[in-house]
Amino acid sequence: MKRKNTGPDGLVIVDKPSGFTSHDVVAKMRGMARTRRVGHAGTLDPMATGVLVLGIERATKLLGHLALTEKEYVGTVRLGQTTVTDDAEGEITASKAAHGLVRADIDAGVAVLSGAIMQVPSKVSAIKIDGKRSYSRVRDGEEVEIPARPVTVSSFVVHSVHEAEAEDGTPVTDLLVSVTCSSGTYIRALARDLGEGLGVGGHLTALRRTRVGPYKLDRARTLEQLQGAVDDTEGAGLPVMPIGEAAAAAFIRWDVTVAQSRLLVNGARIPMPLFETDGPVAAFDPDGTFLALVENQGGRAKSLAVFA
Repeated sequence: MKRKNTGPDGLVIVDKPSGFTSHDVVAKMRGMARTRRVGHAGTLDPMATGVLVLGIERATKLLGHLALTEKEYVGTVRLGQTTVTDDAEGEITASKAAHGLVRADIDAGVAVLSGAIMQVPSKVSAIKIDGKRSYSRVRDGEEVEIPARPVTVSSFVVHSVHEAEAEDGTPVTDLLVSVTCSSGTYIRALARDLGEGLGVGGHLTALRRTRVGPYKLDRARTLEQLQGAVDDTEGAGLPVMPIGEAAAAAFIRWDVTVAQSRLLVNGARIPMPLFETDGPVAAFDPDGTFLALVENQGGRAKSLAVFA
């Protein structure tokens, strides 16, 4: 059965502006793409900017798998002040002079927060506790305890150290940092824990996501640029990355035969070679058409999402 043409179909890489929630960006994209079928691969806090991967129409089936990929950030950590949200959006809850910190101590604190670690997410987050968002519980005055969970911080680098004075006069130290980490890592929790380890408190004052999996800032467009492309009657319209191109960039590729492709799209579990990944594999037919995301189960391909 031929799929009904519903307009753009693929990924859009957005450079999210500060002050917008990820849902705000999805709402904007629904208007541009003229479809309700839009989703995102991993949220960004309102304060943060940078790469937000959106899926339109069939590409929404890729999003849950893309959300699990590695991410990169650059940001600013302020040592000397703690906030209720662990970032600059929240009320300051404690201040302590943080001038004269020794760089070796800062680097040692960063080392403790690198590699495979257990991290307690920020209390003001979207994590659900007994079915209710943690931020809602905090807003209602509840005392929230979130259990630590495993994350991987494969790179945590301090690029510069700058002493400054906060608006309330507190001597603070600002760190320009970059982080490469697994999905589910809270950069503001890293800022909080680094400050706590140094005995002065800390929070995140700026954050920019520069990569989600293979998708980097050089492919991202601002909302203004995207709207301009939509409004340009002589242009190509919304710049959408085709599903096949998106899948080939994010997952290991498996080229199957015509006979195998027919079986795959009909749900058959065909023999599958071993690939150097524990994650999904993108299956393509001999014509280069993206067929499905599959995973290896006992040497056979189990379809996770079919696109053909």
